Amino acid sequence: MKLKPQLQALVSNALKRLVEENLLPEIDLPDINIDRTRQKEHGDFSCNIAMLLAKHVRCAPRDLAKLILDRLSAVGIVNKVELAGPGFINFFLTDEPLYQAIRDVISEGSEFGRTDIGVGQKVIVEFVSANPTGPLHVGHGRSAAYGDALARLLRAAGYQVCTEYYVNDAGRQMNILAVSVWLRYLELCGEEMDFPVNAYQGDYVWDIAASLHRSQGDALYRKISDVFVGVPPDEPLGGDRESHIDGLIERAQKLLADDYARVFDQGLNEITDNIRRDLVEFGVEFDRWFSERSLHNSGEMEKAIQTLESGGYLYEKDGAKWFRSTDFGDEKDRVIVRDNGQSTYFASDIAYHLDKLDRGFDRLIDVWGADHHGYVARVKAALQALNADRDRFEVLLVQFAVLYRGGKKLAMSTRSGEFVTLRELRSEVGNDAARFFYVMRKCEQHMDFDLDLARSRSSENPVYYVQYAHARICSVMVQLSEKKLKLANPADAKLELLTEQHEKDLMNELSRYPEVIEWAATNHEPHQIAYYLRELANGFHSYYNASQFLVEDKGLRDARLALIQATRQVLANGLGLLGVSAPESM
Repeated sequence: MKLKPQLQALVSNALKRLVEENLLPEIDLPDINIDRTRQKEHGDFSCNIAMLLAKHVRCAPRDLAKLILDRLSAVGIVNKVELAGPGFINFFLTDEPLYQAIRDVISEGSEFGRTDIGVGQKVIVEFVSANPTGPLHVGHGRSAAYGDALARLLRAAGYQVCTEYYVNDAGRQMNILAVSVWLRYLELCGEEMDFPVNAYQGDYVWDIAASLHRSQGDALYRKISDVFVGVPPDEPLGGDRESHIDGLIERAQKLLADDYARVFDQGLNEITDNIRRDLVEFGVEFDRWFSERSLHNSGEMEKAIQTLESGGYLYEKDGAKWFRSTDFGDEKDRVIVRDNGQSTYFASDIAYHLDKLDRGFDRLIDVWGADHHGYVARVKAALQALNADRDRFEVLLVQFAVLYRGGKKLAMSTRSGEFVTLRELRSEVGNDAARFFYVMRKCEQHMDFDLDLARSRSSENPVYYVQYAHARICSVMVQLSEKKLKLANPADAKLELLTEQHEKDLMNELSRYPEVIEWAATNHEPHQIAYYLRELANGFHSYYNASQFLVEDKGLRDARLALIQATRQVLANGLGLLGVSAPESM
């Protein structure tokens, strides 16, 4: 039972009557907001329409609210209506909507709470998209948990959702990885060297090099003295780390010729396969993995650049091609093609997002790390220059998670190899705790991840607290069976016997669930589901500690069992949206 639309209709009809009675002029009505009240003495729902309209119709808010209130039609679910404060209209409902919410949960089961606000809209959610230059770390884990929960939430709201991982399998970072692997391979062949400062240092590079050595033997061996010929000195020798690694890339490509692709693909494929496996084990599966190289091979990259050029949006400076990004609100113009003829990551981004629009998606949602905030304006500018609707593109920025163990912050650096992988995190705290903790805050807020808390089995651990509520209800049903008490059909329960405040509070919380989904999906805030589940679990635990469920009175027993069964269902539904399990025992 959707309560807000019914109350909105009541207020709307009252306003129409006022217009018909010439007590109000005909105006375009703003949205009629019906909100749940925070304090029970103010009723169940409140409407502020009188305060929104007062200035336009030249009437004091309280006077207007009184006019509206006097013309509200009688509806069975409304017990009384009161005028409050500067002009609020407060609705006090009967208990019937609470009972109906329980019936709805029981009849709809896993579908309860789903809405249709997104029906007819195709949305693509691209998230994680970490460069395949190393394993996923805990920062990527937050993007994975958030992006997947958002996709689940949007589907629950009726949107047609496609999830996508953009594989950056072209460009300089991949070449740095290839050189890092090849140099470790040469070390396995017996060569010694000062490993480049700007190369990838992690143990995983050794693992890839070992795989390469097993499959290729010494076929890719070159003398180290030949490798460093003409390469600028590295930083420890007074040189520049960037020039040094770029020189090594150039030498590797020249010395290996066609075999360079073997090294490049070895690193790319092993890391991409590991990333895919990590995500699947984390409960995150993508509808599509999109290759950046496909944009080059298909000609889509060149097409996007030519379209910008023919529109007069590119110019040449210092041998490079620049996009007039400032014409569309960006803080400065951006390079599209470097002076060496290579296209930039930005050029790939333009072609990729144009491809998304060409595939017919109504909305493009990208989940990026907060360090990419500077890219938002330039991509929107490029889409506008290509005659696309920039407002169809939305970026959600996710702050990195900071790990704490024993009250101490854990260091993390991807290039140096000093980081905690997502796999290590999952091994330590489990998937459920990791996913729940990751989405407990707004994505743009910094997050401190307390490993000790995530492992604890206490009420202070939010995921344990919520899952324990579900398990407790399951234990009640086991006790019912052990006592050989007959379980009645919950749909036939006499819910009017539920008169205790704990029971009404719990029913009220259950009735909120569809509204929470709609709000969370509209605002892209999965953390609202986590907050809601904690409130629901708290309501149940309070009820559990205050009341007996398996009482002698069969009617009351059946009613209470129906209520906690509905609670169990909503807990499972909400946890499912976050990709978290609902255990039957703990």
